[in-house]
Amino acid sequence: MRIDVLTLFAEMFTGVLGASILARAQAAGKVDYHLTDIRRFTTNKHGKVDDRPFGGGPGMVMTCQPLWDAVAAVEQEDPRKATRIVMSPQGEPFTQRIAEELASAERLLLIAGHYEGIDERVIERLAPRQISIGDYVLSGGELPAMVLIDAVVRLIPGVLGDDESAIHDSFSPGAGRLLDHPHYTRPRAWQGMEVPDVLIGGDHAEIEKWRKAQARQRTKKLRPDLLTDHEDEDI
Repeated sequence: MRIDVLTLFAEMFTGVLGASILARAQAAGKVDYHLTDIRRFTTNKHGKVDDRPFGGGPGMVMTCQPLWDAVAAVEQEDPRKATRIVMSPQGEPFTQRIAEELASAERLLLIAGHYEGIDERVIERLAPRQISIGDYVLSGGELPAMVLIDAVVRLIPGVLGDDESAIHDSFSPGAGRLLDHPHYTRPRAWQGMEVPDVLIGGDHAEIEKWRKAQARQRTKKLRPDLLTDHEDEDI
C-alpha cells in the first residue's frame, strides 16, 4: 500500500511513521509513506496558503490552488488510483469497520487541513471521503491522519507478528465487535492479585469461553451502546 499525506507540517509525522509497527511495516515492504508539503505548490510570492474568510469571522481558511495542485502532482507519481481522504470534524466517525475497509486499498491520499478549514470549493472538486476521529476540534488534521494510518496499517496482512492479534482486537469481527477481554502475563501473582485460574489450567475451550464472557461483560459495563446489535442474554 502507498500512503500519501498532504500537510503543512510534514515534520510532525517523522517520529510516528519512523517507529514501532509503522516503521517495521515500511521496512518489510508492506507500506510506503510519502509526505508532501502543500506549501510547495503555492503560487503566492510570500508562500501563503491561507487567507481571510469571506463573510468575516475569526481565523484563516486554506486556499484552493495549492491543495488542488498538490493533489494533482502527487497522484501523477503513481498509476494506482488513490482513495482521497480529508480529515475533518464534519466527516463520518472513524471506526474499526472503516479501518478494515481502507486496509484493502492499494493507495490512500490523506489531506490534513489546518486553520479554520479548507475552502469548500476545492473539497467539492476533489470529492474526498471525509473522516472524523471524534467530536472535538484539533489544531489541524495531522494527528487524526496519524491515528487513521496506525489503525489501517496494522490491519495489512503480514504487518503484525501474528495476524490473529488484529482479528481479536476490540471492535473487530473476530471479537464480535465487542471490547477486548482482559490480558495477563507473568508473574502469576503481583501485589496480592492472582491471574485467573482458568488461564493457567490449559483447557483451551474453557479459556476461550471465559474470554468471550469477559468481553461481553466488559462491553456491557463500559460501552453498553455497542450491544445494540448483539445478543446479550448471556451477560
